[in-house]
This record gives sequence, structure tokens and C-alpha cells, in this order.
Amino acid sequence: MRVYLDWNATAPLADAARAATIAAMDVTGNPSSVHAEGRAAKGILERARAQVAEAFGAQGADIVFTSGATEAAALALAGRGLSCAGIEHDAVASWCEASLPVARDGRVTVADPARSALQVANSETGVIQSLPEGLAVCDATQGFGKIPLAFNWMGCDMALVSAHKLGGPKGVGALVLKQGLDVTARIRGGGQEMGRRSGTENLAGIAGFGAAAERAAKMLAEGVWDEVAEKRDYLETLLAEAVGDPIFIGKGGQRLPNTVSLITPGWKGETQVMQMDLAGFAVSAGSACSSGKVRASKVLTSMGFSETEAASALRVSIGPETRKEDLERFARTWSAAFGRWKERSASVAVAR
Repeated sequence: MRVYLDWNATAPLADAARAATIAAMDVTGNPSSVHAEGRAAKGILERARAQVAEAFGAQGADIVFTSGATEAAALALAGRGLSCAGIEHDAVASWCEASLPVARDGRVTVADPARSALQVANSETGVIQSLPEGLAVCDATQGFGKIPLAFNWMGCDMALVSAHKLGGPKGVGALVLKQGLDVTARIRGGGQEMGRRSGTENLAGIAGFGAAAERAAKMLAEGVWDEVAEKRDYLETLLAEAVGDPIFIGKGGQRLPNTVSLITPGWKGETQVMQMDLAGFAVSAGSACSSGKVRASKVLTSMGFSETEAASALRVSIGPETRKEDLERFARTWSAAFGRWKERSASVAVAR
């Protein structure tokens, strides 16, 4: 039986999101049409917009639906010349100058918030940032649904969010704009989404996004992610018993409740991922968007870790459905693999 431990890459589709997505598929009308069928589709679209706004604490803000957080980032950042840190996701860093300093603990110093972009939390390390007032753009993709957030008190002008990180369908996200602000459309055509993003809306995906956001807010309020944090700490205890003196990134500071980022210098993260995959566990060596690219994590090198350390990182990200027995089985499997690697490394050292 496989165990999924890569929730930061994508969360499993929630039942409520699946049901909402399927129901929307049966609605014939185009949300831009004025007849009864179009109005029915428009109702689904606007209900989802209200659900996302409510869950994200963005009542009164403008929710612009996109194909995902990557498109939302392009819409928010293109041509603005903002600064960011090297730990940002490539969807953000591709549009910014990576000049903001990053401390060893993963925290970023922002000197000019109005000219900067900063993430709420890092997908690889789980480290949570303190957002400065007046921040131009905030990537809330990893934090939304896992930690308490409200756009209206975050102090940023724009935020990026994605459905599939909180149990919604893939291929849908949103740019959240403080009321009164505007952006230049990058996709031009029929003027949908208040003229900011043309093209017929992905109604089924958006409906699933709304349902997932509503569910995520409810689970957060019920303390579900506090229980996830306890499981995360339990897993780290189990892994520490095998390693002795592990390097846990972000431990001791503010971080996402579900993320374990572990460095074992010399044991390549990609090798660990493949070994665990063959053993039935889905884990990651970093951001899903950079998986398969054999290189050290730019997030960790930006934090001051060496190339060897950065290439030896493993990320385990869990969720509410993760069971303690799954974590125990993973820890046993990983620990055994670590022991074999350590023996081989010692043999090679002796042979030299």
C-alpha cells in the first residue's frame, strides 16, 4: 500500500471539491451569457468567488481567477521590476530581481516592501515569513488553508493562491487584489474577470476551488492542522533516532505544520526520493516544479547551505489524512536506507 507524503506538491482532491467540480460540469451555460443557462453558470462562478474570498479573509477584495498561481504571479509581477529573495518559487523569482537577503533560518529582510514580493511560507522548508506592511505582492500558495491567514490584515496589495495546494483541482488559482488596485491583462480577448484575464472561465475547476477553500477554512478553525503539527513532530523524533544529529530546516522557528525538511550531507536527495518511491512512499527533494532537475536546491543555497548540503535534502509533507502508522513505517524504511548508505560510504572511505 502506497503512502502519499508530498502534500506541498499537491494535496489529494477533497470529496467536496470533487463533487462541486462534477456538478459544475453538468451546467451547460457560459458564465458570460445572459440567458438562464448562462446565469446558472454565472451563479456557480460567483459563489466560488465568494467562497474563496471568505476563506482567505478577502471580503471586499477582487478575486481574479486564473489557471493557477503561476499565471497569477505573471499577472501581478510582469513589468514591475520588484525585488524578491532567492527562496521564492520560480513562478515569482522569474519576474523579480533576487536581491533580498536571506538568513540561515530562512527569514527574509525586506527594506522596501512597496517594491518587493515575499512568500508567506516556503514549500521546501516550511519556514513562515513575517510580512511587512505595504508589501507589493505576497505568494500565499503554501500558507492558504494550513495556517491562519486573512488577506485584509496581511498588509499586502496582491496575493497569489492555488486550488490544488488545499484539496482543490489542479489548473486553477487566483490573484487577489486590494480593492482599487488594477493590473494589466496579459491574456486579452473577451474581457472576462473584470477585464483582467480574458477567456471563458474554467467553471468546473473554479467550483472545486471554492468548495476546497470553504472546507479548508472549516478544518483550520477546528484545529485539524494542530493535530498535523503533532504528527510532524513525531516523525522528526523518529528520524532523529536514526540519524543522531540531523539537520532539520526551520525547526525551532515558525513553519508550516506539515513540513519536514531534512538534510543528510552526502546522501543525495534525488536518490532518497527514488529509494522511497520504490518502497511505496511519495516524498520529494524540493519543490515539485524543480523535481527531476539534478541540482542543489536554490532555496537552501540562498539560506547559506553548501551545494552538498543543498543537494542532500529531503522534504516530507503530510496532511490531515496522514496516519501515525504510515509515518512509523516510513521512518523505519528511511532509517534502514540511511543505515545502508552510511555503511557504503564508510566502505568507500576505507577503500580509498
